[in-house]
Amino acid sequence: MADAKGAYRDTLFLPETDFPMRAGLPQREPEHLKRWEAIDLYARQREDAAARGAERFILHDGPPYANGHLHTGHALNKILKDIIVRSHQMMGFDANYVPGWDCHGLPIEWKVEEAFRAKGKAKRDVPTEAFRRECRTYAEKWVEIQGEEFRRLGVIGDWKRPYTTMAFAAEAAIVAEFLKFSTSGQLYRGSKPVMWSPVEQTALAEAEVEYRDHKSTQIWVKFPVTGFGDGRETPEDLAGASVLIWTTTPWTIPANRAVSFSPAIAYGVYEVTMMPSEEELGFAPWAKPGDRLILADQLAASVQAAAKIGDWKRLRSIEAADLSALSLRHPLADIDELTTFFHFGGRGVPLLAGEHVTDDAGTGFVHTAPGHGVDDYLVWRANGHTDIPDTVGPDGAYYDHVPFFAGLKVLETEGKKTGRDGPANKAVIDKLIAAEALLARAPLTHSYPHSWRSKAPIIFRNTPQWFIPMDQKGEEGQTLREKALAAIDATAFYPEAGRNRMRSMVEGRPDWLVSRQRAWGVPLTLLVHKQTSEVLKDEAVNARILKAVEEKGADVWFDAPAEDFLGPDYDPGQWERVE
Repeated sequence: MADAKGAYRDTLFLPETDFPMRAGLPQREPEHLKRWEAIDLYARQREDAAARGAERFILHDGPPYANGHLHTGHALNKILKDIIVRSHQMMGFDANYVPGWDCHGLPIEWKVEEAFRAKGKAKRDVPTEAFRRECRTYAEKWVEIQGEEFRRLGVIGDWKRPYTTMAFAAEAAIVAEFLKFSTSGQLYRGSKPVMWSPVEQTALAEAEVEYRDHKSTQIWVKFPVTGFGDGRETPEDLAGASVLIWTTTPWTIPANRAVSFSPAIAYGVYEVTMMPSEEELGFAPWAKPGDRLILADQLAASVQAAAKIGDWKRLRSIEAADLSALSLRHPLADIDELTTFFHFGGRGVPLLAGEHVTDDAGTGFVHTAPGHGVDDYLVWRANGHTDIPDTVGPDGAYYDHVPFFAGLKVLETEGKKTGRDGPANKAVIDKLIAAEALLARAPLTHSYPHSWRSKAPIIFRNTPQWFIPMDQKGEEGQTLREKALAAIDATAFYPEAGRNRMRSMVEGRPDWLVSRQRAWGVPLTLLVHKQTSEVLKDEAVNARILKAVEEKGADVWFDAPAEDFLGPDYDPGQWERVE
């Protein structure tokens, strides 16, 4: 039998190699990496490419955050890129890969905050310079750890000289580009609603937000009609009527200043004629026979179901011209302690036409709080109003000047209940019930924006921020949006679908929000006149700022006295340093 086996073996014509039968990867892989390091493979590739005069191939690698051990996502990202770089080196290019790290921003700051909280210290209790020092130390540690872990994956690159965003030269480059926007007039401070994280107490950009399911309380609220603002007599069928709004953020009702409608939607006046008894429903309904409600015809059935209305009749249609002439009363205006605050000096609540209003859900009317929604803000400003109410502070609690609700939080920001509804929603709903303004309420699970770091829901909040306009023409006669779209069109995308995705983002994005209410990052190196609010635009001042950052890093903006930047020509007492 053995002879037969040997005979078969001799008929196989296979090449003879020194390769072992077993790969032994766990043992051999470290040996390969050690050998590449010993022969300095990266440097030899550069020397070989230089000797051949090879054409350069550059892969611009988006840097990871230096804030923890590598995970599968890092591996997938870096190994795929390493394959691309290696293949181009083998095709004759000089494929010089320089790794880097993003060392600034919330990902690092959030981890440092967690470390301080574990020691019983809140961020507000730590001096800015000490906090920034801890952030830099933390980032340095993880750059070293992650660098070793990336090398362990076998990624070839210039690991001895990586780039980091916290290097003084990088911080100076960021400051230099920012000052270009400042001196060219492409920068402004505006007070408008932005995405805000009460947990992290900072504004967020689109890229810092993810959408997750969130359970909200949806409410249907009556805004009583007070008459026509143009002096016409109120028709009998509108006497005692209310415009019905729907919202999933009850806490924004104290910030209401208007109600928006769409001229393209058909609206009707409905009168409740029959309600089921309390015994049938198991609770006392808020709707009553005789109630007159103005709402979109398309949504009448859903409103009737939500309010448990037994039957009603449609009295008549109401046209856009009449809607725009109507004046309303804030639903909380008749509560004794809230009367002065919500009567708005007798102005009432106007009805405003807005393109953002649809009849897909709700009532066809949008409760408009210009301090807590972008569409609300735009329609309010488009109708000539400049006052934007501030009702909620950085911590997500009502300001002290908001009667009755002062100090109540929209969302819980600490402890095990972080991210859950705070007491504000319930307090507002209770007041609406007391005012007999609530028609219905119900839970609603829907997609809602969350901070991708804290995983907590965010809010829209009016706050002064610094913006770079997307649609202001620059010195070359083009807007930033036009330049960006032209650059996208001139770039090859693989696959092509990537172009459409990025183009749609740039086409619809609002002005670029560049400020954050954080301690760790490159500061907005601006000096603002305390009386006029004008930004100082002086090349000599800018040169001093830039030189200081090049030599000492961005910390110098917080550490050095203002006169070091202002020089002899300006009085430091008249200028405020943006921090």
